[in-house]
Amino acid sequence: MKLLNVFLLTLLTTFASSFSLSPLPSSSKLSRRTLPLKTSTPLFSSISDQSGEATADVTSLNPIQVTGGEAAPPKAALGDTVQTITYFGLWYLFNIGYNIYNKQALNVLAYPWTIATIQMATGAFYFLPLWLSGLRAAPKLSGAELKKLFPIALCHTGVHVGAVIALGAGAVSFAHIVKASEPVATCVLNAVLLKEVLPMKVYATLLPIIGGVAIASMKELSFTFLALSAALLSNLSSAARGVLSKKTMNTKIGENMDPQNLYAVLTAMSTIILIPLMLIFEGTSFFPAAKSLIAAGDFTGRSLMTLLGLGGASYYAYNEVAFLALGKVNPVTHAVGNTIKRVVIIVASVIAFKTPMSRGSVVGSSVAIMGTLLYSLAMNGSKKK
Repeated sequence: MKLLNVFLLTLLTTFASSFSLSPLPSSSKLSRRTLPLKTSTPLFSSISDQSGEATADVTSLNPIQVTGGEAAPPKAALGDTVQTITYFGLWYLFNIGYNIYNKQALNVLAYPWTIATIQMATGAFYFLPLWLSGLRAAPKLSGAELKKLFPIALCHTGVHVGAVIALGAGAVSFAHIVKASEPVATCVLNAVLLKEVLPMKVYATLLPIIGGVAIASMKELSFTFLALSAALLSNLSSAARGVLSKKTMNTKIGENMDPQNLYAVLTAMSTIILIPLMLIFEGTSFFPAAKSLIAAGDFTGRSLMTLLGLGGASYYAYNEVAFLALGKVNPVTHAVGNTIKRVVIIVASVIAFKTPMSRGSVVGSSVAIMGTLLYSLAMNGSKKK
C-alpha cells in the first residue's frame, strides 16, 4: 500500500504539466490545427462510469484534429498507440487508487457528506492554478449560462455523494455491482423525459443487468439497504445528468468550454452545492472526530490529510484522464475497456480490503457486468443505424 501511495503521489505531482496540454503527441512531420469545439453533443450524453465517476462520450466533444489529408507517419501512429495505452493505464490506476483511499477514509471517519465535499473541492487545486497561470484557457460563462448548467451540476453532485455513501455503507465491490445497473435508469428516464424508444435488443440487454444485480444483492455478504439505495441514487442522478445534458446543451455554452473545462466548472459548482448540504447533514462534527482519531494515535495530522488529499486528487485525476483515454478509441473499444475497468476495481478492492464474496455474488456480478457490456455494444449499434 505504501508503494501505491508513493507511485500515485509521483503521478499526481506531474499530472498538471502532463495533461493540461494537448492530448495528442507532437510530430514535426504532422501538422495539426484545432477546429472550434462544438457542444451540441452533451458531455454526459451516453456513457457513465460508476463510483461517482462520470466518463463522457468525448469522442464527439474533443476538438477535431486535422492532418491536412496526410497519412500519419508510422512513428506518429506508434506514439499514438503508446499514448492511448498510457491513458487507459492511468485511468485504471487513478480509479483503483480513488476507491481504496475513499474506502480507507470512510472506514475511520464515517462522514460521507464531508468526505465527498473534500474530494470534490480538491479538484480546484488542479484546475485553478492552470487557469490562473494561463497553461489552460479559463472558461468564460455568463450568469444565464451558469443557471443553465446548474441542474446538470446538481445531478453531478448526486452521482458523487450517492457513490461515496454507498462505498461507506458497504463493500466497494458491492457498490460497483449495483452501479452496473445504471443503464436501466438511463433507459427509463430517456423514455419518460425524452420520449426516446430504443430497439428491443437494447432493452433485452437490461435483463441480465437486472438479474445479475438481484442475484448479487441477495448473496452479498456485506449487503446493507443504505449501500443499495445510495448506489441506486447515484445511478439515477447519473442518468438524469445525461438526460438534462441532452435537453439543455444543444447550443454553444460560454467560451473555452472544452470537455476538461466543462468538467472543472461542474466540479466547482458541485462543491458550492455540497458545502451547505454537508453542514445540514453532518455539521462540523467531522473535525472533532478527526482530532480524536489523531489523538488516539491511529493517524498523524499529516497522514490523515494525505489520505484525504489523495482521495480527492485521484478522484479528479481519473475523471480528467478519462476524457483523454475515451477520446482516443472507438465506442466498441471503450465499452470493452470500461467493462474490464470495473472488473479490475472489484478485484483490487477485494484484495486490498480482504472482502469475502460469495459464489452467488461472483456469479451475479459477472452476469450484470457482462450485461452492461452488451448494453453498450447494442447502444452503439443502434446509434450507427
